[in-house]
Amino acid sequence: MLHLTDKNFEPETTKGHLPVIVMFYASWCGKCAMMKPIIEDIEKKYLGRIKFCETNIDESPGLAAKYEADIIPTFILFKEKKIIGVLQGIIDQNILEKRIQNLFRIT
Repeated sequence: MLHLTDKNFEPETTKGHLPVIVMFYASWCGKCAMMKPIIEDIEKKYLGRIKFCETNIDESPGLAAKYEADIIPTFILFKEKKIIGVLQGIIDQNILEKRIQNLFRIT
């Protein structure tokens, strides 16, 4: 996953043709640690079709506030420069993948 900060968040989520998923997390968050391998597994399946990124809320509190990532992990889904979905908390891998497929209309 590409690590995003205040400096590269905007260009990485608004440029390019791929849809983007950003996981807001914290290094001290147990739920985030549980979700990271799940999202990394999904990332492998959609390599070249979806860009997967992560943002540490402690390193980028302004971004966390802007995108209302007050529950972590929070997944923000961007398509064509717009937010098309927000998912929060622990999500079963199959359910998460189905939601991603539905929101991005991919299989």
